[in-house]
Amino acid sequence: MIERMETIYGTLAPVMDERMRRQWAAAEARAYGWGGIRAVNTATGLAVNTIRRGLRDLAYREAHPEEDLAARVRQVGGGRKRQTEVDPGLSDALEQLIDPMTRGDPGSPLRWTCKSTSHLATELSGQGHQVSASTVGRLLKAAGYSLQSNRKTQEGTDHPDRNAQFEHINAAVMDFQQRGQPVISVDTKKKELIGEFRNAGREWHPKGKPPEVRIHDFMDTDLGKAIPYGVYDLSHNQGWVSVGIDHDTARFAAEAIARWWRKMGAKSHCHARELLITADGGGSNSTRSRLWKVALQDLANRIGIPISVCHFPPGTSKWNKIEHRMFSHITQNWRGRPLVSHEVIVNLIAATSTQHGLFIRAELDTGLYPAGIKVSDAELAAVRLKPADFHGDWNYRILPARRKS
Repeated sequence: MIERMETIYGTLAPVMDERMRRQWAAAEARAYGWGGIRAVNTATGLAVNTIRRGLRDLAYREAHPEEDLAARVRQVGGGRKRQTEVDPGLSDALEQLIDPMTRGDPGSPLRWTCKSTSHLATELSGQGHQVSASTVGRLLKAAGYSLQSNRKTQEGTDHPDRNAQFEHINAAVMDFQQRGQPVISVDTKKKELIGEFRNAGREWHPKGKPPEVRIHDFMDTDLGKAIPYGVYDLSHNQGWVSVGIDHDTARFAAEAIARWWRKMGAKSHCHARELLITADGGGSNSTRSRLWKVALQDLANRIGIPISVCHFPPGTSKWNKIEHRMFSHITQNWRGRPLVSHEVIVNLIAATSTQHGLFIRAELDTGLYPAGIKVSDAELAAVRLKPADFHGDWNYRILPARRKS
């Protein structure tokens, strides 16, 4: 029955005015019986309140058959203006509130937030934006958010300072951007086997002629694997990816950032006086890695400006901006294609773009980055490390070496 209503509404909607739409919907809801309002809402997309108003209209019309209700039809363009038209800054204010608490699957356009619409409405009202919880819900839906059910995830230990760290990162990013200083998000994308291996996803091919790949995913010892380390510029929606062939070490990560700075960052941020890096807490840019801090000291010396670092709390690396704004689009761009060589990977990464203007450059890094390098206490002590007052293990600053007079 719902399919029938959907078909009828699709046919009649273009020729019905506002009053006829809600009264037709009300009549269908009556005929459906119990659950009719929700069924009509599902079939037509008309708001529940609109259908209920239609029911009241029908009841009033039955009680007053002599009255002409045609005059009650709203003219085109009538009615209250949208809240975003009355308050142009509302959408930006809402985005600022939910940004540090945004969650989502990097491979999906859907997002969700752990703040309720009522709490968001209260916070917005405190900022001078008079808005209801239902309006906040509509704005979230228009911005690509959706209601999500609970699901089990492997996010690691729920650290008591996790939310506070997210707020700290958000405040640091906003501070740097307001002062015109560069902010980058860094991480290593999933390592990829090189060769005729299956790559998830589909693309267009002549019917009955899919690309043939190997049955087993055993690494080709001659071709090896690709290690993409990415740098995403939050302010310019641009990215850099160094595709390594050796090991994912702190030296490799720092070299990728150095290449981004040399070939993209220094030109985009010619007046930069400092750099902020947001990174997860593990891998080559781990909070516990001594080599990472030593490598950043060398990088600060090379580019001549202080480097601030904010790490995401344990188990929350997928909330890093690079995952959602760059890596997910790279994955979509090469889905269904065997990654037969390093050159193919570099070209596919560099060809990635979005409707919002994402631009990526990629380069093969053939350097050798041996694993297992030990950093002595003396080497670590030479790093000009300035821990932050809040969680100095997660947030710190590294100053360039003093110039010799």
